[in-house]
Amino acid sequence: MASWLIYALLSAVFAALVAIFGKVGLQNIDANTATTIRAIVMALFLIGVIAFQGKLTYISDVITNKKALMFILLSGISGALSWLFYFIAIQHGKVSQVAPIDKLSVVFAVILAMLLLSEKISFLALLGIMMISVGTLLVALN
Repeated sequence: MASWLIYALLSAVFAALVAIFGKVGLQNIDANTATTIRAIVMALFLIGVIAFQGKLTYISDVITNKKALMFILLSGISGALSWLFYFIAIQHGKVSQVAPIDKLSVVFAVILAMLLLSEKISFLALLGIMMISVGTLLVALN
């Protein structure tokens, strides 16, 4: 099995756990505060990861590369907004409905990659994106 596939599957499993743990943890608390605490935990955990790997010195490489820094900051803001809206959504809705709608990000990412990055997709990939869209709506709107 290709390493990217293993990592992608692990990502999917842990993303699913975010929904489950988040839904349980959001009982009777503010979703934005919970998201903030989650972000702090993630930041501390990831600092520990790069410290363990001996990569703390790479932080200066990112900071001195202004273009990379700008897009990483924009990615961080986008991620934070995604988390804020996701936690609010699972607090008010069912995980079994919110999580599939959240996965429409796959469809949006492909469309944006085509428009902004000039990525080409095949007919089969386009068919797959259409199937993801329909499948997501069927699962979420049950």
